[in-house]
Amino acid sequence: MSDIDRQTFAVIDNFASALQGVETILSTRLGSRVMRREFGGGVVELLGRNVTAALFAAFQQLIATAIDLWEPRFSVRRITPQGSVEDIRAGRVGFLFEVDYRPRGHLGDFTVERVVQFSLLFRDGIQVNYS
Repeated sequence: MSDIDRQTFAVIDNFASALQGVETILSTRLGSRVMRREFGGGVVELLGRNVTAALFAAFQQLIATAIDLWEPRFSVRRITPQGSVEDIRAGRVGFLFEVDYRPRGHLGDFTVERVVQFSLLFRDGIQVNYS
């Protein structure tokens, strides 16, 4: 399956499409989609709060649940927080994901092709970057 990159309009492969889906899910506020109010990650609502261990746990749980609900090509194995204390104080929080990649998950075939890792960085409150 191929898709279109939402910023460059270039053709992207299935894996890049799944990553783009995760970005869309996690950057969408709950209740902001008119015809699908339940869509989103609930993560944006937590940004700007004091960083505590409980907040990191809430981030991890919300992210894992949102991906499991809305991106069937990924099944989350582990989410690990990243960044130094100074980065976190400056508002740059990162997460390392380990997921099962199921390229035909959106078609109901949940066969795992491989285990992949990718990083996600929340910066300046709303920006989401993949590396």
